[in-house]
Amino acid sequence: MSSSPAQPVPRIAVIVPAYGVANLLGEALDSLQAQSFTDWEAVVIDDGAPDDVAGAVAPYLDDSRIRFLQTDNGGVATARNRAIAASRAPLIALLDGDDLFRPGYLAAMVAAMEADADACIATCNARVFGAVAHESEVVHPEQNRTGTGSLSDLLGGQFNIYIGSTFRRTGFDAIGGFDPVMTHSEDLDLWVRLLLEGGHARYIDAMLCDYRVRKVSASRHLLKIIRGNLRVYDKVIAARPGSDEARLAQTLRARDEERAAVEEALAAVIAGDTGDALKALRSHRDTMRNPVWSFAFALWRVFPRLAPPMLAWRQNRHASTTVPSPEFRAG
Repeated sequence: MSSSPAQPVPRIAVIVPAYGVANLLGEALDSLQAQSFTDWEAVVIDDGAPDDVAGAVAPYLDDSRIRFLQTDNGGVATARNRAIAASRAPLIALLDGDDLFRPGYLAAMVAAMEADADACIATCNARVFGAVAHESEVVHPEQNRTGTGSLSDLLGGQFNIYIGSTFRRTGFDAIGGFDPVMTHSEDLDLWVRLLLEGGHARYIDAMLCDYRVRKVSASRHLLKIIRGNLRVYDKVIAARPGSDEARLAQTLRARDEERAAVEEALAAVIAGDTGDALKALRSHRDTMRNPVWSFAFALWRVFPRLAPPMLAWRQNRHASTTVPSPEFRAG
């Protein structure tokens, strides 16, 4: 897209998918307009949302930096690709329509990326709030200590990249954007493919965002996220055969295949299968070693009908009191 002297290219574009969060979108856009750094553009995209995104964004369209795009529903990866294609800036930041930027976010991201030519991603810490029992931080104390992260660091969990991160348009275009096949873990997939192209991720050690967990957040769909991760590991293995990264991805793949099998068995038992599914779950006892599980398996051997309600209670309690581990966090 060409520019003219009357329309200079902003230094950063903010992409705001807003499917199903019309009631929260105003908070996200307020946080964007409150940025200390002002040379930005934003594209809010409604990809066939069931709620009134157009009505929610309308009061903000007086700001010439904010544009609104409506399309058919294609999923979050496709929505972000379409919004990025409609923007112009050389840097791209992600802000989901239910999350928040703190006032210094854009200034820090732009400064980090413009000062470090080898950084393909800039990320930061974020407060986790909403449908959780206790607020927490996205980046754990043992992570991101060196300030930069490689592909191996990301895969191994030593480095965490928050969904509300910033990357270069050139890198995004080089890898073909978000993979539209990915319905979950699309953010991890993007970070991995950007790092496969070279460079590193840079961490700004500051709380610059707020990540909202909703009861319907994609981050709660653990089995789908695990399956998305398996796709990501396969890409690493294919891209770097025989490398340390590929060997690490193979180890992680084996771990997550086990996790997927456990989650599938749990879901089947909760649905009422106290025969084959409970037997399958029992076969994974070696990965579920603690006194509570040992007691439960012994009880279910005598009273198998207790398994579905007990596991359903556990699932509901777990969902209301925990946040997925960073490596399983989706947009």
